Amino acid sequence: MDTAPILSRLRQIVGHECVYTDATATAPFVIDWRKRFHGQALAVVLPSTTAEVAEVVRCCQQYGVQLVPQGGNTGLVGGGVPDASGRTVVLSLRRLRQIRHIDANNNTMTVEAGLTLAELHQHAQTIERLFPLSLASEGSCTIGGNIATNAGGTAVLRYGNMRELTLGLEVVLANGEVLSELKGLRKNNSGYDLKQLFIGSEGTLGIITAATVRLFPLPTAYCTAMIEVASPDVALAWLHALQARFDDRLTTFELISGRCLQLVQTHISGARVPFHAPWAVLFELSDGGEDAHLEQQLLEWLPSAPRYGEAVIAQNRKERQALWLVREAISEAQSCEGISLKHDIAVPVSAVPMFLQQAGDKLRAAFPDCRITAFGHLGDGNLHYNVSQTGAADIYQDEPRVNRIVFETAYQLGGTLSAEHGIGRLRRETLWQYRSPLARQVMQQLKQGLDPAGLFNPGVLFPAQEKDS
Repeated sequence: MDTAPILSRLRQIVGHECVYTDATATAPFVIDWRKRFHGQALAVVLPSTTAEVAEVVRCCQQYGVQLVPQGGNTGLVGGGVPDASGRTVVLSLRRLRQIRHIDANNNTMTVEAGLTLAELHQHAQTIERLFPLSLASEGSCTIGGNIATNAGGTAVLRYGNMRELTLGLEVVLANGEVLSELKGLRKNNSGYDLKQLFIGSEGTLGIITAATVRLFPLPTAYCTAMIEVASPDVALAWLHALQARFDDRLTTFELISGRCLQLVQTHISGARVPFHAPWAVLFELSDGGEDAHLEQQLLEWLPSAPRYGEAVIAQNRKERQALWLVREAISEAQSCEGISLKHDIAVPVSAVPMFLQQAGDKLRAAFPDCRITAFGHLGDGNLHYNVSQTGAADIYQDEPRVNRIVFETAYQLGGTLSAEHGIGRLRRETLWQYRSPLARQVMQQLKQGLDPAGLFNPGVLFPAQEKDS
């Protein structure tokens, strides 16, 4: 393939300095965050406007070159990096960073896809509003990527994931046309809700270039606590009791296993694990009053709470941050002990204790020395369930067996193999095993209708249609 014509045209569209072809310059864009997927790119292109994105798409369509849309490249399933062929163009949206419109009275903001989540938080706070999506990668991940993967995070319990937080989208389609649906409406029954096709589609149906997102009143009071519980069943009782007492002021409810606490204590300098227990819950209340008022309500309620051991309630912002560090440092602490097989499953909230019991029993029967690190968002049924030390010299040799146990248990309980991390390259074949034939057919029809030439994100979601080299 003669690449000179397309590279020349791409440089005309976005500028010579915004087309990377040198291996050193392209390296950060072709390796995923976990360094599990390593690809090569014909070029990395960084447009700065929606019009430039549309021109790049038309150019690639003309030359028959596939595109991999990429935001902050913080994904965990390899959905934003190219394959090893060196024939695809990585379309980085990092330069699309404008705040197009803020409507404080409507509680909405229209932003471009390359804006980082942290930057959106900052802009919302300047008008005393909250954008509630909270992720550990917020300094690097972008709004376009958050939408394309339907990101969740720790506040889904109260505010929902990106599907609930997104009111409108601007999307470049495979033919280079721009679909603009940026209305800030909470009610709109005028035909199909087209934005929903692109939320969670992982860049396979169109390229998100801008979005109108929901804002909320900025909480002024927080009450954050970590409680020792004997089991996930007790944790579930705590969740229901807190919801009954505090309703939607319960913003976050996280389940943390004792192994997680031990890992953080061992490996994270500066982290203060308040106690060691078989299980712990970290929860947070928030509203528009004062911290002392929320804390007093919690203290008055505690005598009627489900049984618990030790309890730590943050008295100030520093102590609140210290409790959150224990939760947020779990993944880093776990990585200090080597490779683990990571799972992002969800089951009905009521089935979380049953999943933990059944999956744990099956894994320990198959791999007696395995270590299970379980934590996650009990409030919405999403668990990060990681398995290490299965016995194989190369743990990836045991990955198919481990995955089968974990995923079959989740599906038997009415769950799913991916709650918030997406499918990407990592789970594409597995997805096809668990979705029904009719669901797969509908997915393929949507892909064929919106991207008939397979221009966008080859090798993601559709193993039967896309081919890696």
